[in-house]
Amino acid sequence: MSTALPTYDDVVAASERLQGVAHRTPVLTSSTADAIAGAKLFFKCENYQRMGAFKFRGGYNAIARLTPEQRARGVLTFSSGNHAQAIALASRLQGVKATIIMPLDAPAAKRAATEGYGGTVVTYDRYKEDREAVARRMQAETGATLIPPYDHADVIAGQGTAAKELFEDVGQLDYLFVCLGGGGLLSGSALSAAALSPSCQVYGVEPEAGNDGQQSLRAGKIVAIQPPKSIADGALTPFLGDLTFPIIQDKVKDILTVSDAQLVSTMKFFAERMKMVVEPTGCLGAAAVLQKVHPVAAGARVGVIISGGNVDLKAYGGYLAG
Repeated sequence: MSTALPTYDDVVAASERLQGVAHRTPVLTSSTADAIAGAKLFFKCENYQRMGAFKFRGGYNAIARLTPEQRARGVLTFSSGNHAQAIALASRLQGVKATIIMPLDAPAAKRAATEGYGGTVVTYDRYKEDREAVARRMQAETGATLIPPYDHADVIAGQGTAAKELFEDVGQLDYLFVCLGGGGLLSGSALSAAALSPSCQVYGVEPEAGNDGQQSLRAGKIVAIQPPKSIADGALTPFLGDLTFPIIQDKVKDILTVSDAQLVSTMKFFAERMKMVVEPTGCLGAAAVLQKVHPVAAGARVGVIISGGNVDLKAYGGYLAG
């Protein structure tokens, strides 16, 4: 795997590979959301992406870049859910075998979807085992190409196409709020923002329980934490990547955190006022704006990337009823 940092040119190339394959997801607005924030909000709805999340973009782009020899040996990844589904679906579309290492406590709906897309699931205990060590062992045994969830140049470039489309559709923005787990979406979005809206302030948003990104930005180096616990299961990475962190460090204004209670409130807003199912992780960026974790200038143009909508319906009903 290349250790060279991706650039906006790589995002542009990824968008060409995704043309006609990935959905160009809608950008929705809400007068109620605007009134709450005191600004004009533009929601880039990746919950309407294929397999229900932005992850399809990076997964498909990475597999499309494989050599014929690599395709023949298959691909391998580790993921709590959305990247797993993305690799499984992207692999099926391109005729490649995919093996997915998933935590035992991954949402049942995400595991079922991963298997439904044709991925072979191998489980591990996220609180006792190192998923990367499990992946390296399996890679040595099978010769498969490892495509990690975020720390991969082609994955980052693919994820950056969501923000690229947002800027193309609505023009320049004053702020962009993006959910943060391992940093693939945030770093890719920052590349697009720097190229298409240079004055836009980009903020990453992560769960309070998993603020490794915030700590890393403050410390000027990657800080690892114990596996966090939060309803934002798609953002429970214990550290940023060697590729994602330098891009974030260079191009992201700051990293914010929100509580699980704020995520639930934001999920309810999307369900009640915008008639959308958004998973907790997908609410991170919106929660920072709607819960006023970070004030935005009055009348500002604000972009928010809704990262996905894959949530177990039983858990989702519990969140809304609570």
